[in-house]
Amino acid sequence: MITLRPAGARGHFDFGWLDTRHTFSFGEYFDPEHMQFHALRVINEDRVQPGKGFGTHGHRDMEILTWVLSGTLEHRDSLGTHGVIRPGEAQVMSAGTGIRHSEFNPSASEPVHFLQIWILPGEPGLAPRYDQVAFSEDSLQNQLRLIASPDAADGSVKLFQDVRIYAARLDAGREVQAAIPPGRAGFLHVAKGSVTLNGTAMAAGDAARIEGEPSLTVAAGSPAEVLFFDLA
Repeated sequence: MITLRPAGARGHFDFGWLDTRHTFSFGEYFDPEHMQFHALRVINEDRVQPGKGFGTHGHRDMEILTWVLSGTLEHRDSLGTHGVIRPGEAQVMSAGTGIRHSEFNPSASEPVHFLQIWILPGEPGLAPRYDQVAFSEDSLQNQLRLIASPDAADGSVKLFQDVRIYAARLDAGREVQAAIPPGRAGFLHVAKGSVTLNGTAMAAGDAARIEGEPSLTVAAGSPAEVLFFDLA
């Protein structure tokens, strides 16, 4: 069964410096029917204006993954980490027992467009940590590239949860396929462009819960970028 979550049904707030859309309940947006899906707790699509960002704030007991779609995002945290995240790079932060960080758009002219994803960890009280991995453009093009996993397989960033996250950039007319093992579920988020998921049309910002389907086929109707979650 495929359950579509249309882009327009998401929570939406425009603060001027930040335009943000929430697939699941977050902050001032609350929808009891969209609290989480398995261990997937948050997908926020954020656009931050040049020179703006999120000041230092804290998190606990959450696996936080950032995936930049365009522009650059600068990160600093209480571990002493300082990095800049660009398209094709996965950044993960285990908040664990507590971490504080800030995120800013360092550009003076270009907005940054990114997804921030929260995964519930397998256990509380983990040691905070940070990791960032860059993936080649070729490895993302017209194939599902593993970017996050519980065992850091194939050069992916590590998650402390039984979740595997794949990214793909698809040319128009190309498709990717994946099997979903029995007892697991899938979730697809369309970051850019338009696709069909097992024949169901999806546009940018749309998402879909995938349950009881042994496999999926994602076909691009226009140049597209998608994230696929394989969930226990």
